[in-house]
Amino acid sequence: MSKGNFEDFLSAITQLKSGSKNFVVVTLVKQIGSSPQDVGARAIVTDTGLVYGTVGGGKVENRAIQEAQKMLQEKRHHELVDWNLQKDIGMTCGGVVSFFFELFEVDHPFHVAVFGAGHIAQEFVPLLLKLDCRISCFDSRQEWLEKMPSSYKLKTMCTEDMAGQVSKLPNNTYVTVMTMGHGTDLPILTETMKQRHRFSYVGNIGSDQKHVRLKNDLRSAGLSDETIAQFHCPMGESFGSNSPVEIAFSIIAQLLRTKDEISAKTE
Repeated sequence: MSKGNFEDFLSAITQLKSGSKNFVVVTLVKQIGSSPQDVGARAIVTDTGLVYGTVGGGKVENRAIQEAQKMLQEKRHHELVDWNLQKDIGMTCGGVVSFFFELFEVDHPFHVAVFGAGHIAQEFVPLLLKLDCRISCFDSRQEWLEKMPSSYKLKTMCTEDMAGQVSKLPNNTYVTVMTMGHGTDLPILTETMKQRHRFSYVGNIGSDQKHVRLKNDLRSAGLSDETIAQFHCPMGESFGSNSPVEIAFSIIAQLLRTKDEISAKTE
């Protein structure tokens, strides 16, 4: 496969991951006798069919597509097959081909919403990108969002109505609030706590003093004490200094601990 074709192959995978689309990569790994393609040929298959490349066209490719789609349905992650082109596929040539099928699932149950793209978020998001998760980052300041790294795992949105995005978050999201201050944090936190049952975690950056103020404001918004008790502020584990990067590490530690606790309960 030439460099250009390989770059196209990676680009196709990136696009599918960006769209949270599961897919199977089919690779021709061995051939004996006649073969409709060279060893190393690749194809990408989704539930809708072939989306990139070719492993030979015609009957053999159609069979490969069917097998890949069956893997998608059955959630089988790896398979190596040997097909006799005449006996198994019904082709006139008498070669034997070996295909390796690999399923890629890009539905990430670990989804983190980051409200605010300031100094802490600039440290927090790059660390999150090292984990198997998806991230949504919201801010009203485009210039701060543009400082974020580029990744298929990260989606950014510039909006004045960050609180309005809460209802659009998927269930089981880990919600972190770290905007410019109390005035912008509170509407987001209030909307999040009204839907607290949907989220795996809710945290707000701040101090013990801010926690008291937020609780009073949430109580004034009509939320019960039982619900109000279900958010973290100060957000993060109690270690490290007040530097943005150490705060970011402490928040990630708390998210991972919470994630492990939830997993333990569901086992």
